[in-house]
Amino acid sequence: MDMRPAPQEPLVSDPRLRLFLFLILMTAMFMATLDNQIVSTALPTIVGEFGQLERFGWVGSAYLLTMSAVMPLYGKLGDLFGRKYVIIAAVSIFTLGSLVCGLSVSMDTLIAARVLQALGGGGIMVSIFAINADLFEPRERAKYQSYASLVLMISGALGPVLGGIMSDTFGWRSIFLINLPIGIVVLTGLVIFLPYRKPQRKPKIDYAGALFLAGAISSIVLWADSSELFGSLVSAQSLAIVAFGLVCLTIWIGVERRAEEPVVPLSLFSKSTINLLLIISITSGAVGIGLSNYFALFLQTTTGLSPTVAGLLFTPITIGIAVGSLSAGRIMSITGRYKIFSIASTTSSMIMLLVFSTLAAAPPLYLVAILFFIQGLGIGVGQQVPVLGVQNAALARDTGAATGTVTLTRMGGAAIGISIYGAILSAGVAHLATPIPGVDNIKELTPAVLETLPAATQALVAEVYTGAFRPLFLGAALISAVGLIAAVFLKNVQLPSSLAKKAG
Repeated sequence: MDMRPAPQEPLVSDPRLRLFLFLILMTAMFMATLDNQIVSTALPTIVGEFGQLERFGWVGSAYLLTMSAVMPLYGKLGDLFGRKYVIIAAVSIFTLGSLVCGLSVSMDTLIAARVLQALGGGGIMVSIFAINADLFEPRERAKYQSYASLVLMISGALGPVLGGIMSDTFGWRSIFLINLPIGIVVLTGLVIFLPYRKPQRKPKIDYAGALFLAGAISSIVLWADSSELFGSLVSAQSLAIVAFGLVCLTIWIGVERRAEEPVVPLSLFSKSTINLLLIISITSGAVGIGLSNYFALFLQTTTGLSPTVAGLLFTPITIGIAVGSLSAGRIMSITGRYKIFSIASTTSSMIMLLVFSTLAAAPPLYLVAILFFIQGLGIGVGQQVPVLGVQNAALARDTGAATGTVTLTRMGGAAIGISIYGAILSAGVAHLATPIPGVDNIKELTPAVLETLPAATQALVAEVYTGAFRPLFLGAALISAVGLIAAVFLKNVQLPSSLAKKAG
């Protein structure tokens, strides 16, 4: 028996207003996701002002960790209280956090401000995809979700370039303060034009479930980063984190079984399609988002490119994402099929990474550009599949929670991937590094200093990093292979062409 409630009318009937609202939502998404990457190229300048190099990684990790922890709660809040007030609160928190980031006086205050930013950023990500589900019917949604995925990935590709340019031109604080006028415009548009739809059920928040799920998620990300924090994945501190995470996970499952309004309904995991799509989402986050900074580092250390030029070489990724996302979205809108796009996405990423693992030092830039285009194409054709598939498979009353879970797994995959790649690279450099004339510590060698070294020394550095990156790319290819296996086992379902058909 179909347990879905009767379908509701679209949130907005005027096509022009729907399009305007979609543009407002995409502006909010661009702002939130751009901040995920824009800080990377500005961090050396920030560290130069504040010091505390040991806290370098936490500026990014704290953001991803917090986003991952709060996403499920935001999805549930949207289901219970209505998405308008939830996204307005999220954008307000993010904008305030941006102001505090721009006014930071130390690395510790910057990290705390990034946590505040992420408390809003996680809500923006979840709410946007859930509101799209209210605005568009399933097949039409596929087209617009492709636009959303395009914005998501373009912001990630442009972030490192814009961060370097803005930091050099206006100072590093500008990368955060630019969010203030954008946030005000977005808030104004949402307050005036986004309708409020009252939920059909009495709000009951699963605070205990949200707390213990956040503890479990945080433990996973912290454990993945524990080789850098504590020196080993199996140190006493690392194992204590694992134990804490298992306790949180066990309690969370018990709480969700009894909760009247669970933050993540356990019924989601009773469907094989949803479980497979969540695996695909994790791997796509680890490869599509988590590798971004490492590609930039690979180019700078093995080819000697400056941060700005290396960032510009990400243009083929952006073009590939645009081509893949728009094409896949239109085809899915017509056919309603999404399995083939997930297979194509994971296959192309796996092949691209395997080729990268075979490259010698200072590879031809045209070859790198071709591989980057393939990477972007693969990301583009597959990025919207987990969201669309899970929204279609979940009960209508759980759309927000299901969307939050997908977004959570994607960002969680990115955070875990970043930590794993960092551990592999650090171990590889330490293992392969030999005394190099003029280089005291290769791990602390910045692109600016590398550029001043003799050509022979630069070549030796490039060889060391090329060898260290090989296992990293092979590890990422293995992650893509896991996603490919999950994609192959997906059922070849068809999205309904209308809400009426979906209900019938």
